[in-house]
Amino acid sequence: MRMVRTGTWIAALLLASVLGIYTPAAFAAEPNCRAIESTSARLSCYDAAFPPRTRKPNEASIESSSGYKDPFLAEEARTAAKLKNICRGC
Repeated sequence: MRMVRTGTWIAALLLASVLGIYTPAAFAAEPNCRAIESTSARLSCYDAAFPPRTRKPNEASIESSSGYKDPFLAEEARTAAKLKNICRGC
């Protein structure tokens, strides 16, 4: 009788883990924008599904308005550009 209960608990645990894995995928389903024929309607569907990110104000314009010029700003820009070109998945 003890073996039946253990098997039941294992089956329940397995079922709960399977449901826990597949449930978030059902909630995160994206709308099917590819099926829309009209170009403008398809674009508005993608815009609604993936809203554009707002940009932060440019730091250089903030510094120039205050009158302070950072002497390392150009060097930081060059370093950032070099780091962007590094292949991280090679």
